[in-house]
Amino acid sequence: MAQMREMTANKMKVKIYENRLQMGNEAASEVGKKIEELLMDREFVNIIFAAAPSQNEFLFSLCQQKNVDWGRVNAFHMDEYVGLDEGAPQSFGQFLRERIFDKVPVNKVYYINGKPDDLNNECYRYSRLLQQHPTDIVCMGIGENTHIAFNDPHVADFNDPLGIKVVALDEVSRQQQVNDGCFKRIEDVPKYAITLTVPTLLHADCIYCLVPGSNKASAINYTINSEVNESYPSTSLKNHRNAILYLDKDSAAKLKEIIL
Repeated sequence: MAQMREMTANKMKVKIYENRLQMGNEAASEVGKKIEELLMDREFVNIIFAAAPSQNEFLFSLCQQKNVDWGRVNAFHMDEYVGLDEGAPQSFGQFLRERIFDKVPVNKVYYINGKPDDLNNECYRYSRLLQQHPTDIVCMGIGENTHIAFNDPHVADFNDPLGIKVVALDEVSRQQQVNDGCFKRIEDVPKYAITLTVPTLLHADCIYCLVPGSNKASAINYTINSEVNESYPSTSLKNHRNAILYLDKDSAAKLKEIIL
């Protein structure tokens, strides 16, 4: 068992590991067990995945889980840039295709089309798919500005009537894509994205949120120590009945009461 400290923030469990490899391995093991458990009483499990370098260790380890019957898993992703070609290396669908969807035999992958003929129709199509396949599990991260999916503070709506929508990305979100090595310059980062809304993400039965790295330390401090409000979208996770936040010692560095 990896070294771990645990705390709670409202209803949310928080688990802090020595490093991101331990964090990813433990989260993958727990997600694998949850899939196995859920498949005992339903035909398929529906999972929404985040696409970001913060998920790399987790996704790699999840592919190694021997107990997962991937043929009974339907997969979705939570956001996509507007205007990128489907196979572009920065596409979130492509990211997940390379790291998990081409590596395990999932039953069905439902991709967001970031370059549709009509954006409103694409949002409607994907929203309908999510309604037809109620979400069991969300595997996600938190952005440097505390966004979840691409619900940046200026567009986050905890009571959003929409299931999925087009949003303008704020400068912090766009710069994070450069910091993560996904784009060379901020000018190359698309200005708009399609994103699942906050209520859509929180509708899942279980949320596993993985946030390693020192660049996320401030966001984690706000997430845990701020009141639940739309200025810090990730604070919404604290009111979820079954959310777990996984950190490494770097992302937990500003939580003074936790020392590994």
